[in-house]
Amino acid sequence: MPDRMLETERSRIWQGPVAGVDEAGRGPIAGPVVAAAVILPEDFMLEGVNDSKLIAPAAREALALAIRAVAVVAVGQASVEEIDTLNILHAAMLAMQRAIEALPMRPAGVLVDGNRLPERLPCPGLPVIGGDGTELAIAAASIIAKTERDRMMRDLGALYPGYGLETHAGYATEQHRQAVQQLGPTPAHRRSFRPVRDMFT
Repeated sequence: MPDRMLETERSRIWQGPVAGVDEAGRGPIAGPVVAAAVILPEDFMLEGVNDSKLIAPAAREALALAIRAVAVVAVGQASVEEIDTLNILHAAMLAMQRAIEALPMRPAGVLVDGNRLPERLPCPGLPVIGGDGTELAIAAASIIAKTERDRMMRDLGALYPGYGLETHAGYATEQHRQAVQQLGPTPAHRRSFRPVRDMFT
């Protein structure tokens, strides 16, 4: 794991277990936004834990399994309909809030990737810009959120064939844009995001 992981220092402000929180799926034009909350054991040591975007898919899946085997993990999501209604920022905050609330135990505090916290938390929280690269529990949460969302997108790819959702996870690749233009959007597409939005204006 990177030497820059500093969670032990930050978490000293609270007495008790600390949850790391991160989300995946702000940028795609299809699919939900998914968040994870992870409480790691105090003696947690696992080589390779880092920002999920920097980890190859196969390694990320293996790390997610290893994290789930020893950590307290919960996942929350906000639907496409909620993204279109609330906007992606507020939907991401809602997904994070749901992940934290779904934890089977209440943490003493939460470290949240980014520059803001969800509005309603059951415990104190601290936003950490770039936290998925500096905080071990946030990095673990980023891995869980990304692998869980990828699984959901594979399911949506099977439900809506022809769009490649299982390969690009809903991002606006050229292949994806062409499929939307040729086939039209599915219920899994975010109508508030371009180019999907342009088809309804």
